[in-house]
Amino acid sequence: MFRPAPWLALHRSLGLEPPPAFDARPLAGHLALHAAHRPEAVAIQFHDRGIGYGELFTQSLRLATALRALGVAKGDVVGLHLPNVPQYLVAVAALSRLGAVGTGVSPLLAPGEIAFQLEDAGVKVLLTLDALAAAVLPRITDMPACLHTVIVTGAGESLGLPCGPAPELPGVRTMRYPDLLGAAKADCPQTPVTGDDTFMIQYTGGTTGRPKGAMLSIRNLMYNPQQTEAYAGWSGEYDEVLMSAFPLFHIAGLSVHVAALRYGCRVLLIPDPRDMEFICRQLQRFPPTRIAAVPTLYQMLVNTPAFREVDFSRLKIALSGAAPLPLEDRKRIEAIIGANRLSDVFGMTETGPVHVCNPPMRCKPTAVGIPVAATDTRIVDLETGTREMPFNEPGEIITSGPQVMKGYLNLPGESARALRVLDGRTWMFTGDVGYMDEEGYVHVCDRAKDMLIVGGYKVFSVEIEDKLKALDCIAQSAVIGTPDTARPGNDIVNLYVELTPGARTRDEEAVRAEILAFCRENMAPYKVPKHLILIEQIPVTAVGKIDKKALRAT
Repeated sequence: MFRPAPWLALHRSLGLEPPPAFDARPLAGHLALHAAHRPEAVAIQFHDRGIGYGELFTQSLRLATALRALGVAKGDVVGLHLPNVPQYLVAVAALSRLGAVGTGVSPLLAPGEIAFQLEDAGVKVLLTLDALAAAVLPRITDMPACLHTVIVTGAGESLGLPCGPAPELPGVRTMRYPDLLGAAKADCPQTPVTGDDTFMIQYTGGTTGRPKGAMLSIRNLMYNPQQTEAYAGWSGEYDEVLMSAFPLFHIAGLSVHVAALRYGCRVLLIPDPRDMEFICRQLQRFPPTRIAAVPTLYQMLVNTPAFREVDFSRLKIALSGAAPLPLEDRKRIEAIIGANRLSDVFGMTETGPVHVCNPPMRCKPTAVGIPVAATDTRIVDLETGTREMPFNEPGEIITSGPQVMKGYLNLPGESARALRVLDGRTWMFTGDVGYMDEEGYVHVCDRAKDMLIVGGYKVFSVEIEDKLKALDCIAQSAVIGTPDTARPGNDIVNLYVELTPGARTRDEEAVRAEILAFCRENMAPYKVPKHLILIEQIPVTAVGKIDKKALRAT
């Protein structure tokens, strides 16, 4: 069915062929090795506190022992309702030791959304922040019956600051994290696991319908770093430094931090991704070898003078994901960090997360990259999903590889729609629309759900949004479609615009006229927005993506 993979020539030149063999050790196994070889090497840098690999491993053993005493066994689910604090990574390592399953619960969720995830995942134990436990958990009107224990910890506990009290919750045992660890021994044995055992249940953003729990195996999450390491290999000398502002409850944050700990790296844990001065101070103290961030964070960093004072001489790679990186921003970033270091990564929760990466030395700025090692990515027609599209013609992006999820928890129908067998292999139908060029580079057009039909023509919202970046009056824009009741099967193009501060001082009608004139001048008639809505601020998700779900609700 599929033509020979055009990217394999690039793989050979980059040393990606043959792909690496899977190292089946769980995260706890890697930490045990680091703790034995270099216990003093810093694993987690949290403000001024450096937590060594020996200490991290010991803490994870104590927590594993404590969780086992609470009845947590292999396959049981523990919720991690935490921001970026060391306890999150300690817990992930502990669960790896037990063969238990973690699920990241975003601190941004409303009480009802938390309750849904706890019940859907079957969470038995919830590790949460003291402030969240006091402010949010009591507002859950119907606590899921599966939850029997809540453990509270303090944001500054690793810095010597006290942990708050454990609140009283009806029908749930509550306890404090320091009390729990203080009474536990560091003697929990490794539970036998396989690469196919579930490691994490990561919930999608819920952009359509209810959130879905993607079941990710040890293989999915632990092999993905091996797939991308050939682009910028890890030294293995405990001298690497990672700065990532991705939240740990998000798949990107989980993945890069797990990868860093797997290879013995120092992780600069960033509690507040909006604090540019703090990030820059940490980068100045600990010159990075790796950076992982979203385009909006890079944009804020390049506008921060202190970022230009960072020593980037040791930087190997700067990853950008979760949203397209405009060409002008790429040039500004590279002017500071150096050329041939910036790399786009593309993927989703269901692909653990990366299945396409732009090699820094062979980067094509207009693309998101080529399939990573041991991965096959194709473009198929949107109607049947069975016919491979010609080069440079858009269709749905599908991917197959060891990082592709096991399926959606409790959703066999959704799993069957997303995971389909073609040519004897299981493929993830991503819902992303793009095309592949003759060299094998993947170019993203849009999400399938954001592809509009106007007069029989396909309209890709990203294309309109990218063109509007040329207007100085626009800070941010978003295009969404609504059904055209007058023409069934067609959509209305709606443009939401956040103006720049300077444009807000101008006459509103004049600004509207300027935007619409630009659209008529630069877009085919069917692409011109029918409705232009000026909005105070375009909503974004926790990782910097435009929140189109929120816009659709307005």
